[in-house]
Amino acid sequence: MSQELFDIYDEQDRKVGTVPRDEVHAKGYLHHSFHCWIVRDSPEGRKILFQKRQDSKDTFPGLYDITAAGHLSAGETVFDAVREVEEELGIPVRLDQLTSLGTIDYYATGTAGGKTFIDREKCFVYGYLLNLPLTAYRLQEEEVAGLYETGLEDAIALFEGNISSISASGILSVQEGKAVPKIFDTTFSLSQFVPHKHDDYLHVFKELKRL
Repeated sequence: MSQELFDIYDEQDRKVGTVPRDEVHAKGYLHHSFHCWIVRDSPEGRKILFQKRQDSKDTFPGLYDITAAGHLSAGETVFDAVREVEEELGIPVRLDQLTSLGTIDYYATGTAGGKTFIDREKCFVYGYLLNLPLTAYRLQEEEVAGLYETGLEDAIALFEGNISSISASGILSVQEGKAVPKIFDTTFSLSQFVPHKHDDYLHVFKELKRL
């Protein structure tokens, strides 16, 4: 199977080539990504949704992350990349339904599947106020291990260092024989999240309060 191709960029964000995904992450080339954070309003207050990345992912396997996100393949724009929301979560979305939260410059390194990776991205970040219960989502098993929600104020307190863990409710992508996913309770700590900068998380979370 041919490998996915990414456009890569220089420090001034000018396109300089198109390279296979593995090479982009091996050599740390700058590339573009799409982030969509979903929140919903409940009687207990505003909730924020996180996905848990599958253990097979080539960057940060098994960690909690943005509700839905993905790289822009070669030739794509954010108008194309919004498809990630439906692919990963089973919810059809148009870009004009989302609120732009700006861009974030992201850099991280790590190891996955025995390979070291360097992840350098310009992230186009969006927010979406969508008042659906967890059971309305249909998760893409290949990419998403589970979907979780917690109080937005609790998430802010966690990343500000005011509390050491937060309570959450979640569903798994694979629930054999169940037409409706079963919701269960769990807890998160900071070490379980993809290591974006805390300031970047907090900037987005505080913007999501305003949606």
